[in-house]
Amino acid sequence: MAMQFYASPEQVMRDRAELARKGIARGRSAVIMSYEGGVLFVAENLSSALHKVSEVYDRIGFAAVGRYNEFESLRAAGVRLADLHGYSFDRRDVTGRAIANTFARTLGAIFTEQSKPFEVEICVAEVGPSPETDELYRLTYDGSVQDEPGRMAMGGQSDSVATVLRAKHRSDLGLAQALAVAVEALSSVGGEGGKPRELPASQLEVAVLDRGRAGRAFRRITGAALTPLLAPPPAEPAADSDSESESESPAPTEAGADAPTPAPPAAAPAAETAEEPPTQEG
Repeated sequence: MAMQFYASPEQVMRDRAELARKGIARGRSAVIMSYEGGVLFVAENLSSALHKVSEVYDRIGFAAVGRYNEFESLRAAGVRLADLHGYSFDRRDVTGRAIANTFARTLGAIFTEQSKPFEVEICVAEVGPSPETDELYRLTYDGSVQDEPGRMAMGGQSDSVATVLRAKHRSDLGLAQALAVAVEALSSVGGEGGKPRELPASQLEVAVLDRGRAGRAFRRITGAALTPLLAPPPAEPAADSDSESESESPAPTEAGADAPTPAPPAAAPAAETAEEPPTQEG
């Protein structure tokens, strides 16, 4: 009869947590942040068909990193729950907090009851009337829920990405400015020798919860709509008042070979001496 090895519950939980953390860290990062016009989702994603960012309900968005099959099953369950609740009661009764609590219960049960936890990290975001009323919830592999203050980074080297995001993020940014901050945070890690790298539009998945849209606020930004937003703004020429005045006034011409020779002044007519006629003596 084979003898089964004993492991304490604390050791089992530590091993499961270590497995989930390593799986999440191997993935690519994602950034979620509030801006003036809504909530911005930017994820580094090489696939054009398997989305990390999706819609859950009218004004609720979903972003995840880790194993695709695991967080996609959670997203599909969340969509069915939101549709059923909105149909049974009212669409306004479906909130991001309720969806996040449901995900948390499911992740907690899987972490404690199953031998392998879900290697996922999830964000549930709900857009409000103003940036101060936006709700961002972070859910980890063990079912923990945390309310984020308007910005968050997850997956990959999330600590380094969050440092850049914390220093540059403001709630009054426009869409192009917020996207530039998110791309700068994502590209700050992963380069050779710890240097920043460049992220083209083909490697980014971008979506927003538009604050100004009635009904369904979720929309993706791809292709021709994304490229102008990633282009750097044209640099304005730095010119002070002195240089402008100098450029407007003609420069003095030095006398030289190229300078036109001034015409000599007109010669004065020679003075004629009036001779007195000879006088005849009588």
